[in-house]
Amino acid sequence: MLSDACASLDVQSLFQRISQSERLPCSAGHGAAGAHLPFVGGGKQGHGKPEHFGAGNHSCQADFSCIIPDILSSPAIPGNIADIVELLKKISLLLSENVTRGKMQSYSRIANHILNSSIISNWAFVKDKNAGSMLLDSVNLFAGKLLLRNGSESIQEPFIATKGYSIHRNTSAKSFDFSMEFNSTGNITGHVVIPEDELLRLPRASKAISVAFPTLGAILESTQPEPAFVNGMVLSVSLPEELQSVLLTFEKLNKLEQAGAQCVGWHSAERRWDPAPCAVRAHTTSAVVCVCAHRRRSYRSFSILMAPAAPRSALLGYITQVGLGLSILSLLLCLLIEAVVWHHVTKTEITYMRHFCLVNIAASLLVADVLFILAAIVHNTTLNYQLCVAATFFLHFFYLALFFWMFTLGLLILYGLLLIFFKITRSVFLAAAFSIGYGCPLVISVLTVAITEPKNGYLRSGACWLNWYETKALLAFVVPALSIVVMNLIVVVVVVVKTGRSSVGEGFKSQDLSSMIRVSKNVALLTPLLGLTWGFGLATIIDSRSLAFHVVFALLNAFQVNSGVLE
Repeated sequence: MLSDACASLDVQSLFQRISQSERLPCSAGHGAAGAHLPFVGGGKQGHGKPEHFGAGNHSCQADFSCIIPDILSSPAIPGNIADIVELLKKISLLLSENVTRGKMQSYSRIANHILNSSIISNWAFVKDKNAGSMLLDSVNLFAGKLLLRNGSESIQEPFIATKGYSIHRNTSAKSFDFSMEFNSTGNITGHVVIPEDELLRLPRASKAISVAFPTLGAILESTQPEPAFVNGMVLSVSLPEELQSVLLTFEKLNKLEQAGAQCVGWHSAERRWDPAPCAVRAHTTSAVVCVCAHRRRSYRSFSILMAPAAPRSALLGYITQVGLGLSILSLLLCLLIEAVVWHHVTKTEITYMRHFCLVNIAASLLVADVLFILAAIVHNTTLNYQLCVAATFFLHFFYLALFFWMFTLGLLILYGLLLIFFKITRSVFLAAAFSIGYGCPLVISVLTVAITEPKNGYLRSGACWLNWYETKALLAFVVPALSIVVMNLIVVVVVVVKTGRSSVGEGFKSQDLSSMIRVSKNVALLTPLLGLTWGFGLATIIDSRSLAFHVVFALLNAFQVNSGVLE
């Protein structure tokens, strides 16, 4: 089915294979999701295939199993995600009669493939922004027609689970308990209860179906204009119309958040979260209990909303925009001044090495600032996955280069202070400086994308930047950067100790000593600024709701290197 790793799924062919087995002919080369396919007795040939399919066809008729290998072997790239959503929609609309356990298992395996926590970030690049809502509606429709064996059924995949019970007025309160994987670090639970007083409304025996999605909330929240995010699994219920309300318990995904929770239902027609059908019954640090009105035509899926992880503030956006603009202008001015006075300030080897490092520090930050703007544009407008990966890679590389050139500057100080009788040539210095300043960042950046991208864990959901919650790819920036800050702080301490002794200047010419002191002043100013800046950057990850941390980080990030480079 796939000619190579990047091939697209042939949804039409896949659907034709199972629809023909159901004796529902599919128009060759046409047929969109939701299109009416007439029921015709007798087999028809399609795409040159014979009428009779043999034993494999009977298996496909029973449980759709013949298309599972093609689906699961396809990469969950944005194009394939959209195709699979389309396929599931067509199956729900046209092949949902007599939904047996086998069919529901196959359907769940297909849906599970595109709900895996490791590929959720890819959904941001699916062109149809209603794809998540379409998937939810399709699953609810298909699962609602599940046939129950012996009064109950349970079908579980890692990222979608379906349970059903036969119910009647004399039944005690029925509950559905879900414990499901959310990511590689742990599970999350959900609980649905149909109260006894609701069951008394039933005029006849019926059935109740519930479906749990631990990761779908991250997909649906991207369509929300309000500053809120889903902080629990999405729980769907399919109940008789006589039942009016259910109790739902949601374990929080992020238990560190202390903000108030809001119980909501998914409005299937308007495709948005709506607080109208739900109310909070109880709220603890780890879970929220909701009572929700069940309306089959409008509200069948529920969850909890919390305040956004990163505070939305006009002040924060203004600081970022103005700060980046001033930073870019200052860095351009710095490079222009360096170009004008270059021959006058690089007369000795030490001054040449110092200014060479400063120019590369300024150039790295300038390119990183420009890439930061481009990454925001790519994410907010085109949402092109490949462009976002490329922008993140180069942003990671140039931010690392900034720190490794700072590290090179620190090594230059140690060379001048501790190896006073050992002189290196300019060519040796340039080779070593480029290897450290650009070689090390290149190796780290390449390894990061090579290790995490095949698992779809390179990008953060909702931004062109390194992933944190699933793969911790951001550590490939944080660890080297803060390690260099610590090492350069040690260098500053060494400078203070050495220059405080009367014997320090004995091995220097006065001009060399003056140059080394100026280099030390650069490092002494830049290192605390960089350390403080990215210390607050780490704080925004640990306490993501603090507006103060975000504002201070934005201010320091905008002006961090300008003062040191222009000094």
